[in-house]
Amino acid sequence: MSDDSDLAAQVDQLAGARVLCIGDVMLDRFVYGRVERISPEAPIPILAVERQSVLLGGAGNVVRNLGALGAETCFITVVGDDVEGRELTRLVGAEKRLEPHLLIEPNRRTTLKLRYVAGAQQLLRADSETVQPIAAKQAAELKRRALEDLESSQVLVLSDYAKGVLVPALTQELIAAARARGRAVVVDPKGNDFRHYAGASVLKPNRRELAEATRMPVSSEAEVVTAARKLIADCRVDAVLVSLSQDGMVLVEREGVVDTMKAEAREVFDVSGAGDTVVATLGAALAAGVPLHAAARLANVAAGIVVGKIGTAVASAAELRAALHRHDLLTGEVKTVTLDNAVEQVAAWRAKNLTVGFANGCFDLLHPGHVALLARAKSQCDRLIVGLNGDASVTRLKGAGRPVQSEAARAAILASLASVDLVVIFNDDVPMKLIERLKPEVVVKGADWAGKTAPDFELVRSYGGRMVFADLTPGQSTTATIAKLAR
Repeated sequence: MSDDSDLAAQVDQLAGARVLCIGDVMLDRFVYGRVERISPEAPIPILAVERQSVLLGGAGNVVRNLGALGAETCFITVVGDDVEGRELTRLVGAEKRLEPHLLIEPNRRTTLKLRYVAGAQQLLRADSETVQPIAAKQAAELKRRALEDLESSQVLVLSDYAKGVLVPALTQELIAAARARGRAVVVDPKGNDFRHYAGASVLKPNRRELAEATRMPVSSEAEVVTAARKLIADCRVDAVLVSLSQDGMVLVEREGVVDTMKAEAREVFDVSGAGDTVVATLGAALAAGVPLHAAARLANVAAGIVVGKIGTAVASAAELRAALHRHDLLTGEVKTVTLDNAVEQVAAWRAKNLTVGFANGCFDLLHPGHVALLARAKSQCDRLIVGLNGDASVTRLKGAGRPVQSEAARAAILASLASVDLVVIFNDDVPMKLIERLKPEVVVKGADWAGKTAPDFELVRSYGGRMVFADLTPGQSTTATIAKLAR
């Protein structure tokens, strides 16, 4: 099997892949808040709503993951002529590298999953949907568009949530058409009868789905392998990849090869959508020409990334590459992240009641004064994010010849400090955008800023954050150090 370095190199190939994804799309709406009292009307908690978010779910989450990995995707699904269907159309339209075909079926309710969440605890899920086979007209149009796209896509992904898009007869026709063209078929199955997936390249059930489909015990790894082999024989598929939650995954191939992969996550925060991530990564990797065993390994690492995030999250190519370089983004060993990644991590920290602090600067030629400032900043919060001025920003602020060290080098040095939990590089002169999106509870600046005002200071105070001005270490200055070296 390829080692981590070889796998990391293969991540770059995913950007050249094209995948056809067909399946049940749904709208995932999350309502977040806090519970501080019980209703006097009934013995139920009262959720004080703080924010809401809406995401593509089901096969839509597979598409989100494919886009995050850099793959091009053709997405075919069926929605209702309703508010949820229009919201899904808007969300799909915002995705990059995506060719969408959302077929509208009148009188069909688009699937909506509404989740109420207090802290890290889901209180209730309410579903609204139509669960019945799609009409013959939509099935015929779906098949026509699929056959057209199979000429340019390398892999067909079928994401079945048993809502009615992938009816058995249509599923068999799609698999046969793909295999006739030499395309691999990856299936995320549902139900207790997998025979309509016959001929697929890879089936990806979880432990419970495997037990229901084979009616065999799956408590031990040996039992999982035996059940998977029965599935391979009964459904005439090439391989079965079984998700085992906290126990990782097991790949069983027709030739008898068994590959056991331990779970990659250090800390599991939310397993929502992890199966979608596995299917997407597996499909993108196979489309890029990555061998099956290596593609499964990539999928396992990607799953380890998303279960450490809140909600139905995705794993980006950058995160996957970093994890494969024997770093673990979820435990902070790789700390330099994008602003979007930082926002996700802050949401996870706050769900655990952790406070977030922020400091920013150029940090060119890190000296003891910088170290002391960051240590002071960390003492004011549970988690500290450092906003690092990018190279272009430093040149504007400090003049020609600066920075002495590149933004990558400065970020790596900052990330090595125990006081720093995340580093986000920005190229504005003032980190307004970072503060606006992260909303840190405390922002730390040097004492030379005390008594002054600035736009970012006002922003912090506007949402209830506080400013802390830390004493500077005498005799420590990057400018003075550079002047001394010049002499």
